[in-house]
Amino acid sequence: MRHLKLTGFIFFLLSLTESLALPTKPQDVDHFNATQKFINENVAYLTIIASAQYVQEASFEEAEMLVKVMLDYKDRCLADSTLPECSKIANDAIQDMLCDMKGLPQKHNFSHCCRQASFQRRLCFFYNKKANVGFLPPFPTLDPEEKCQAYKNNSESFLNLYMYEVARRNPFAFAPVLLNVAARFEEAATTCCEQQQKATCFQAKAAPITQYLKALSSYQRNVCGALLKFGPKTLNSINIAVFSKKFPKIGFEDLTSLLEDVSSMYDGCCEGDVVQCIQSQSQVMHHICSKQDSISSKIKACCEKKPPERADCIINANKDDRPEDLSLRTPKFTDSENVCQERDSKQDKFFAEFLYDYSRRHTELSTPELLRITKVYKDLLEDCCNRKNPLSCYRHAEDKFNKTTERSLAMVQQECKQFQELGKDALQRQFLVKFTKAAPQLPMEELVSLSKEMVAALATCCTLSDEFACVDNLADLVLGELCGISKNRTINPTVDHCCRADFAFRRPCFEHLKADTTYALPSVSALVSALRADWCQPLKEDLQNKRHRFLVNLVKWMPEITDEERLCLFTKFTAAGEECGNIQKPEACFSPESSSTGDVSQDAEKQR
Repeated sequence: MRHLKLTGFIFFLLSLTESLALPTKPQDVDHFNATQKFINENVAYLTIIASAQYVQEASFEEAEMLVKVMLDYKDRCLADSTLPECSKIANDAIQDMLCDMKGLPQKHNFSHCCRQASFQRRLCFFYNKKANVGFLPPFPTLDPEEKCQAYKNNSESFLNLYMYEVARRNPFAFAPVLLNVAARFEEAATTCCEQQQKATCFQAKAAPITQYLKALSSYQRNVCGALLKFGPKTLNSINIAVFSKKFPKIGFEDLTSLLEDVSSMYDGCCEGDVVQCIQSQSQVMHHICSKQDSISSKIKACCEKKPPERADCIINANKDDRPEDLSLRTPKFTDSENVCQERDSKQDKFFAEFLYDYSRRHTELSTPELLRITKVYKDLLEDCCNRKNPLSCYRHAEDKFNKTTERSLAMVQQECKQFQELGKDALQRQFLVKFTKAAPQLPMEELVSLSKEMVAALATCCTLSDEFACVDNLADLVLGELCGISKNRTINPTVDHCCRADFAFRRPCFEHLKADTTYALPSVSALVSALRADWCQPLKEDLQNKRHRFLVNLVKWMPEITDEERLCLFTKFTAAGEECGNIQKPEACFSPESSSTGDVSQDAEKQR
């Protein structure tokens, strides 16, 4: 992530990045003013988002204290912008105030960040974010009547609390997405609190809000992970594929110009700079709308919306139609005698143009697949350009591209077939086994979450016309969650290799992973004892959670047994637990004398 340089701080939250040119045209002035007005109207939200994402353990009261400090700071700088402290960029000002709050850095363990300066401090705050939010209490739920009463009593505090709870559980979601979530929730509260069936109303409106947040935050986290782990070139490749598919009639020069703004956006948003993120996303959308005639015919209505609504509309707009004169083949890159010379003259631009050209011709493919094909093409030219007759070698490149896609397509078709045949529960258990074998070091909650996400991806995609792209894109996001956003995350050597070797080929790499043989297995007797105690707890826990926990432990305990043996053990153990649910001493059900699970476990112990 590069160091963001800002020209100054006009007053709080009115900083301009060097990548954002000062407005000169009337429409640019309108766009600039609208963006700044939107930022000023959301000072409290932005402060809460930044503080809750950087210091997830902080209480709501501590976040509200920071909001008061920040509003005072804004008023001082508005009154006299020449004050020394008013020259700070917004993100530095927020982090200064977090560090200056008495006892807060020590209480929540971020003192080490406060001791650093400038870019290093911002990066430290970023790495302090925790993707696994299991340490936080469950999301607070209120009775609909209580919720509406709290909203009517003090809507500002009520919505701030909601934003705080959402932001700290989604530390990598971009500020514009969270602000949109807040706006949607406020609209839901306003509507539902006027209805008699409040619970039904909230339930209906909460589902799409949750789905929206989950989808976009997952994508943003994955792309930021690509930037941090693989650098700006990989980020650029992802965006070339995404924009070329969505806007297939855009010219390469126009795309290159647009991507400069997009790269600046990800620099700020991935770092967690809430103001820079809003400004730069707004600039990207303004860039698109200012050239919409040459970019897309599907976004006219979107561009008529105000800046905050533009982004969502453009993101959700349909792909533009592929130009009729655009064939599926890429003759410039497969039939020309000058391919090797052009590659050698400017490699980055050459492969960027290939990815652009191939993506706009194959809008039906997933983003990871387009990146795989580009890698295949790079490797092919590496070989061909060292031969006496390169053309005869790379002339058959299309065949290699098709074979790459056929392999990826076969994987998706197999997954969708399993989904249709097994159903959600059985397929989730299958993915749970697969993830546990590959990464037994992960906590049970994370393994269950990953398996659920894979099944959700198949449930979403396997009946759609663009089944392949949908499954491949969503499955890649699941692997992005497994790999994490920090380049320092480590699980085990084989998983780490798949996460770090090549962004495009993560999915094929994971597909061929075997069980981790380096994992230190617990003793069978200790495990069975723990399982019995767990199953016999009187707490009314969801039975499905206990089943998942047992299956995860079973895989960690005996990764080498067959699927049939595992299913047999799983069935016997869960049946014993269900039968003993109402018995005074249920632990007797799991003794070797009364349950065949004991016999199997003893046999397994002897084999080890």
